[in-house]
Amino acid sequence: MKFSKYHALGNDYLVLDPKDARELPSNEDIVRICHRNFGLGSDGILYGPLAAEKADFGLRIMNPDGSEAEKSGNGLRIFARYLYDIGKVKNDAFTVETLGGIVTCKISDGAASITVEMGEVRFAMDHIPVDGPEQADQEIGQKLTINGTDYTVYLADIGNPHCVVPLSAISEKLACVDGAAIETHPLFPNRTNVQFLKILDRNNIQIEIWERGAGYTLASGSSSSASAAVAHRIGLCDRAITVHMPGGKIAIEIGDDYAVRMTGSATRVADMEFDLEALDFSNKD
Repeated sequence: MKFSKYHALGNDYLVLDPKDARELPSNEDIVRICHRNFGLGSDGILYGPLAAEKADFGLRIMNPDGSEAEKSGNGLRIFARYLYDIGKVKNDAFTVETLGGIVTCKISDGAASITVEMGEVRFAMDHIPVDGPEQADQEIGQKLTINGTDYTVYLADIGNPHCVVPLSAISEKLACVDGAAIETHPLFPNRTNVQFLKILDRNNIQIEIWERGAGYTLASGSSSSASAAVAHRIGLCDRAITVHMPGGKIAIEIGDDYAVRMTGSATRVADMEFDLEALDFSNKD
């Protein structure tokens, strides 16, 4: 089974082209392929290009736990870079259909920079599966107690769900402990992505990320989009925001109706062939 591996600021994906695999591997096989000890190691699998009725290309995005993601900003930049590398696209804008909607991508500077029109961020709770009473005024945030700490969180959706937690100090440990608890909190029946947000100034924010289905992540495009939109929505940042993450920086521009334009890099790592012997689970226990 052939894969192409890329990373976007340390958030790595395996691209599986349908020409090399007529169908996606099973959920159990995806977990093994993405495993960093027993497989090739990645934060997920991008399956495409697929035929799409309303876009130039279709894409399915699989998490390393075998679940399917609606959208991934880093995954979309990687997929755009893959399409460029195999000659499917050049420098003209093109569209990609995901479960979370259709996005527009554009490659610049010899693939050194990739821009994705991520769509509009929505804040109303009717766009995010939530178990519990709705609050009429989203500006005041949602109260959530996690591991004995009271948080004010902001819910945002950009084709996939996010829970943004503004704080004066953030850390990897906080993301791994409280972020993991928020992901699976009963408030979110479909789970959620979690970002701990620190405001640096009017044009810069810092985030630590716990991704639904993937865990602690060095960078995330959709998380950057949601966090920047929340920072602007609550009046702490302007429209042009640089998002700082452990893996690097992403530029976000917030337009009318909270439409987000994301610009960042995607780096080719290797072409890899997965040996089916690694799917032998007979010795796993």
